[in-house]
Amino acid sequence: MRQQDPSPASAGGRLAEAMQRGDVFADLCPSREVLNHVTSRWGVLLLVALLGGTHRFSELRRKVRGISEKMLAQTLQSLEGDGFVDRIAYPVVPPHVEYRLTPLGQEVGQRVEALADWIELNLGEILSARQARQATQASVE
Repeated sequence: MRQQDPSPASAGGRLAEAMQRGDVFADLCPSREVLNHVTSRWGVLLLVALLGGTHRFSELRRKVRGISEKMLAQTLQSLEGDGFVDRIAYPVVPPHVEYRLTPLGQEVGQRVEALADWIELNLGEILSARQARQATQASVE
């Protein structure tokens, strides 16, 4: 059995490694904030929309129906802050700004796209389960 080195350098190495990996179950881990950005309703939809290539703000607003300008701007800023989206501003009048996924954004976008695809493929079964649950609850009340 291998003994762990109790030296401060070893402990610091383990801590640095743990911080690099993240622990989504730890209440103070920054991975929770990133998870929230990626898996929010608008985060998922914007990541999937941007998998199709570079888009202007107005194009994204039309593509992701129902999102307000405020939520679009906030979600894009969060995804940009996490390194998933690049914002490209061209020095022209009127302003021209485009958004595209970074390589990290491409990877996470493909993962949430798989989840969105699974939901769409299983929507009939999900809705049936929802209706059955509601019927059961109504009969109990």
